[in-house]
Amino acid sequence: MLHAPRSHLCNFLGTVYKNSSRETLMDILKQDGLDKLCWIAAREQWQPQETNETFQNYQDALLQSDLTLCPVGINTECYRIYEACSYGSVPVVEDVMTLGNCGNSSMYHSAPLQLLKTMGAPFIFIKNWKQLPAVIEKEKNMSLQEKIQRRKKLMEWYRHFKAQMRQKIINILESSFLPHDKEG
Repeated sequence: MLHAPRSHLCNFLGTVYKNSSRETLMDILKQDGLDKLCWIAAREQWQPQETNETFQNYQDALLQSDLTLCPVGINTECYRIYEACSYGSVPVVEDVMTLGNCGNSSMYHSAPLQLLKTMGAPFIFIKNWKQLPAVIEKEKNMSLQEKIQRRKKLMEWYRHFKAQMRQKIINILESSFLPHDKEG
């Protein structure tokens, strides 16, 4: 599905928590009529068990959307970002810090999403969902060829990212658990 046109400009399948930016996202999608261009399946309560049908719907949404909307939930970073990459759907990531201590430190100036930013993730980072209509408008004006090139770039970045992360983990495990040759 890298080369074919996709039927949706964007997708969001997930839980909309009360008084969250996800509510803001849903309002913006509805008020601007963007919900007609995107695959939206919102629910009010988190469901602990996926069914084969809900999992297939989620995969189809990723495969058939140019963009995957990634609002913060309980945490800033979530699995949705990486799943979108694996399907060539560009994550539109809400670049804000959620409550908690993760990344809230004078040592981490680029937090949140420090690792992704450091690794040059080819995502669309936004600070507020009010920016979404402009993102969608730009998306409407992109040619299929531009979208194909962007998908290829995303997939290549993700392949490289996973390989680098795998090697970092191996290096840490080796240095932590394997005996070191000590020169005498």
